[in-house]
Amino acid sequence: MELSQPPDESRVLVIYTGGTIGMLVGHQGYVPEPDFLTETLRSQNRFHDPLQDSFFANAGTVQGFREWSSSGRSSPQTSDSPTVIAHRTLPVRSTRPLVRSASLAPNRTAELKQPDCVKISENVYEAQLPSLVTPRSKVPGGTRSKSIRYAVLEWNPLLDSSNFSLNDWIRVATEIELNYQTFDAFVVLHGTDTMSYTSSALSFLLEDLGKTVILTGAQIPMSQLRNDAVDNLMGALTIAGHFIIPECCLYFNHTLYRGNRVSKLSSYSLSAFDSPNFPPLVNVGIDIVVNWDNVIRQTSLRRFKAHKEMSPHVATLRLFPGVTTATVSAFFMPPIRGVVLETFGAGNAPQRPDLLKVIKEACDRGVIVVAISQCVKGSVSAAYETGQTLLKAGVIPGSDMTPECALTKLCYLLSKPELSTKDIRESIGIPLRGELTRPASTAPGQPKIDDNLEKIQDVLAQFVRLSSPASVVPKITVSSELPDVATQEATAPWTWTAAEAATTEAVLLPFLIHLAAARDDLESLKFCLAPSSKPDASSNPVIEVRQYGSVAGDLVNCIDPAAGRSPLHVAAINGNLRSVDFLLRCGALVHLRDILGHTALYYATRQGYEAVVEQLVQVGATLGGTDSSYVDFAISNALQSRDSRSLSTWAKAGVTIPEGSPGPTA
Repeated sequence: MELSQPPDESRVLVIYTGGTIGMLVGHQGYVPEPDFLTETLRSQNRFHDPLQDSFFANAGTVQGFREWSSSGRSSPQTSDSPTVIAHRTLPVRSTRPLVRSASLAPNRTAELKQPDCVKISENVYEAQLPSLVTPRSKVPGGTRSKSIRYAVLEWNPLLDSSNFSLNDWIRVATEIELNYQTFDAFVVLHGTDTMSYTSSALSFLLEDLGKTVILTGAQIPMSQLRNDAVDNLMGALTIAGHFIIPECCLYFNHTLYRGNRVSKLSSYSLSAFDSPNFPPLVNVGIDIVVNWDNVIRQTSLRRFKAHKEMSPHVATLRLFPGVTTATVSAFFMPPIRGVVLETFGAGNAPQRPDLLKVIKEACDRGVIVVAISQCVKGSVSAAYETGQTLLKAGVIPGSDMTPECALTKLCYLLSKPELSTKDIRESIGIPLRGELTRPASTAPGQPKIDDNLEKIQDVLAQFVRLSSPASVVPKITVSSELPDVATQEATAPWTWTAAEAATTEAVLLPFLIHLAAARDDLESLKFCLAPSSKPDASSNPVIEVRQYGSVAGDLVNCIDPAAGRSPLHVAAINGNLRSVDFLLRCGALVHLRDILGHTALYYATRQGYEAVVEQLVQVGATLGGTDSSYVDFAISNALQSRDSRSLSTWAKAGVTIPEGSPGPTA
């Protein structure tokens, strides 16, 4: 088992690929310098405070600051302190050996200790990297403080983002996969010029992602006194360490975006990126506000894996007035298999017969042509005749995808040999990772008061049914009319607005879903998570889940403030397999930890619920962190008592059982 992880600590792997964030001024401008960024972070106690003895760790209260400043501990800690040196390392896996750069000066190379690197398998190496740890800070929206322990995996050589290729996208995805079980989240430091291409590509390569991945960088390097590097890196670390947002994201200038929705819009502004057609996932101001309604929920029952192929046979063609047929024809020549066609306005193109003939011939022989708009905001549509002709020629509407996203999506889909041309054409218009907006069928209307009251009545009825003994289920009636004397005792005279109704639901539903998970009441779980549909037992439980902005996280992952447990924790601790399965299909996160630092898998294993353990392991749940020390104790007890069933359950959870242990009983 790995080294125990305290419950008030999260682990983040920082993959430093290069970029402006860690550069220094050279003879011809900014240049990357190996180990500069890591050494800089180690020297700043806002990024590294192993003794939790810095100004940042003790300035939360007046009393804490006075005690700290008067104790003499305010003097700077040197980096060669024996206590710091003795602090623990973290195992980090890489696709290449971790060695110091040959470009370092000889005396500098001698100063820096080479990490001990062990070859695990073909093209997989592991090294124990020194870990850095931030001062403890209060969890946004919570009551506990937490520190973030992180290791920096630095590429050698560091890359300017202009030199990034498809293989480098695959390398990042592979290194995330190699370290997926050791770390809670990942931050990728990257140059800004092609960061939106990488964030789009990673969103597709990281299949069934259940942890937070954030790309960030800087316009001004950390080596400069005035910079945006500190805020961007600290913001990315804070979000990655405190929240589970199972997406590939991009963080810049106090805003977290969905990674496949952004484009770089400015080369000189500190607000370099924007998401023109989709709102931010997180806004960082005085408060950190997570827009949970916009966060993707992983509803598949597959384990995370990194796809390791991208087709290079793609191109982008931007139409312009007077574009020649020869130019367009050249774009469609083999080995090209996919083309992103940047059209005018809402999907329009020149109506020259020779031009349309070339496009149609390409589509007929299997080239995938995706139409997107040259406009920064907006989507392609068939509102104009000039757009209809492209559709008739076989061009696929790309909705409101960015150019970076459309290109990388084609690279991803064309790299899958199991997909036919028809499958790929159909997948272009389907949001695989939230990269495009589906056309709205009907505009939602304002709910009437009677509709609100009916919803509240249903919620209260479910709440009372679960809270009361089975033999006593009082009837709840809610009415918008003032009752007469005869019905006074049975009817509550409520007249609520839609906002008040929604607030009441947001307060009651977290209690209801925890009760339902504890009692394995599938009907109530379906009521909470899909009130508009009432699927029967044989129907597909993959449903659209209702969310509430005032609930911590979202409803399916709402946290009990007392124990810090989610509905999945509750279902697992009670061995309720049906509820576990349903919650997972609705987007429950298997990596959430409660206030003691335990996962749902730990509780199911400790209780001996083998079927629940198998289900959780199937979707990628793992033991680790705080679980480790408790697991060792449980295994020791099971060995002493020769409890073969317990040992079998722990083995199914991924624990290595010592040889010679009693086998499972018949």
